[in-house]
Amino acid sequence: MVWTTFNLVGKDVQTLTHSASARTAAGRTVGPKILVVDDDPEVRSIVAEFLEDLGYDVLQARGGREALELQERTPDLRMIISDIRMPDMSGIELANLATKRQRTLKIILISGYFVSQQVERRFLRKPFRMRDLEAAVREELSA
Repeated sequence: MVWTTFNLVGKDVQTLTHSASARTAAGRTVGPKILVVDDDPEVRSIVAEFLEDLGYDVLQARGGREALELQERTPDLRMIISDIRMPDMSGIELANLATKRQRTLKIILISGYFVSQQVERRFLRKPFRMRDLEAAVREELSA
């Protein structure tokens, strides 16, 4: 195991990284399937790796259209964590379309920008602490 520090939107974030061989050798049970959607590849991969280290089965998408395609092919998807501001479709639009398809799908929206419209879903402002993300994911999945 190695501690790695990342800069997530101006904030240093420390995560515990397991080597690929350690993950395979551990033979751990894979948790619920979560889709992380962000057009920023660094943010997307940091969040995804953190969730994988917590035991979740994580998919990644660069935007809303790709996320909807993955949702269609992933019937056991339990949650989407999405940036709000993305070029092809906002995270709010994605959340609305995805939950129309699958009413039990949990959503967490994230953004580093001021959100002028009312967000009626769980929201984390970037930069956020990874422990806050972990708590939000656990609460949403248990609700």
